[in-house]
Amino acid sequence: MISFKEINIGNLIKLRVEECQIETDRICKFFSCTEKEILEMYQKDDLGAGDLLKWSKLLGYDFFRIYSQHLIFYSPPSGFNFSIPVKDKSALPHFRKNIYTREIIYFILEKINNGDKTKEQVIREYKIPKTTLYKWISKYKS
Repeated sequence: MISFKEINIGNLIKLRVEECQIETDRICKFFSCTEKEILEMYQKDDLGAGDLLKWSKLLGYDFFRIYSQHLIFYSPPSGFNFSIPVKDKSALPHFRKNIYTREIIYFILEKINNGDKTKEQVIREYKIPKTTLYKWISKYKS
């Protein structure tokens, strides 16, 4: 299982390239760069959004989701921030509030099982409906 706390995107990309068995020549043509530059990307902890988008398309994997998972797991609970002005309408796209992947479910259930958080804390801090949490608990008994 991936640690979403410390993300080394270059390592993850290299792993996916090996899984897909994509030739380095094909990658170099796709990126219009040399093999050396590709190997340098494998070593980087982070990449620009444009490069990450290209890797996602080439490898058929959403690498941005890794960063989204990090935000879900490790960002503080959202509350009203008085330093940021409130706007009713934003020009940015609005996404569904919660997308519960298996990693999120396992992470939350692990927090409960380890005693790090109570069920009530999980419901309050992560804004997970009580019925949803109890369904997870019964479905994913370990």
